[in-house]
Amino acid sequence: MATEATAAAKFHQNPDFRPLPAPHHRHHHHDEQIQQLEQKPKNLQSLTSYDGLHFWQYMISGSIAGLAEHMAMFPVDTVKTHMQALGSCPIKSASVSHALRSILQTEGPSALYRGIAAMALGAGPAHAVHFSVYETCKRYLSPDNPNSTLAHAVSGICATVASDAVFTPMDMVKQRLQLGGSESLYKGLWDCVKRVLREEGFGAFYASYRTTVVMNAPFTAVYFASYEAAKRGLMGISPEIADDERWVVHATGGAAAGALAAAVTTPLDVVKTQLQCQGVCGCDRFKSDSIGDVLRVIVKKDGYRGLMRGWIPRMLFHAPAAAISWSTYEASKSFFQDFNSNKSGNVT
Repeated sequence: MATEATAAAKFHQNPDFRPLPAPHHRHHHHDEQIQQLEQKPKNLQSLTSYDGLHFWQYMISGSIAGLAEHMAMFPVDTVKTHMQALGSCPIKSASVSHALRSILQTEGPSALYRGIAAMALGAGPAHAVHFSVYETCKRYLSPDNPNSTLAHAVSGICATVASDAVFTPMDMVKQRLQLGGSESLYKGLWDCVKRVLREEGFGAFYASYRTTVVMNAPFTAVYFASYEAAKRGLMGISPEIADDERWVVHATGGAAAGALAAAVTTPLDVVKTQLQCQGVCGCDRFKSDSIGDVLRVIVKKDGYRGLMRGWIPRMLFHAPAAAISWSTYEASKSFFQDFNSNKSGNVT
């Protein structure tokens, strides 16, 4: 017995040996799950957990992203508006280069930025609503599965209904100012607002709202679902460097989603432009804001190709715009996540 005790003592004292932990049969499977979770790359763990930001932080992040997106891509949007406005407007060709040359030659480079103040007033608040509603709905609809494609699509639709209610009036003012040249009816943003109110009534600001929602509902459903899927796929391809190149992931995923969604919804965007610009620069006026009536007028005047007018600048707008928007949005969210962590650390 003494010999066995001495041997056991030497075994425990020998640094070359390490005692085995006591077995825990009841929690063996649970321990394996914990170990697998700990071994999982942090960048992939972030895909299966929500960001934990406050509602106001989503709003600020979305507002910054919207302003960055629309300010950077505004000249492309101006070209698209000119191409889609049928009637006796200056641009009648479907060529992007022809439209751009015509604007520059007749009105100068500054014409590409006409209406940017209206865009700034509308884009910030609208995107604040858009992203905050999207994040809130996503967590509400799928609290246990952040990667649910259906939740992303439905959340995107809810977000666009809310944000379009904010953005549509300023978008209408922006497009009317974009078409104005030497023949412009309006001296500026506030002159446009006052004259529309006086001559056409408050309803004119929302003449295209139904069309905008009908267009943006499938747009955002395709857009958000494609973006989330592309982001997961890109991060899954190279998880070990995803943290270092996270902005590339958001930019690439956003660009692909934006281009796809833009191409699919171009016909409705043409209808929206027609409704918002009616009576300006010789553009047709419509007896109602019926989507079907506007579609028939477009097809009668310009054929079915008229429904795709401006699809190239629309894609050229939404692909880089989405890349800018998502990169900026995720960067802002990362800032607030660090802010929340530091604040929590200081408290504890």
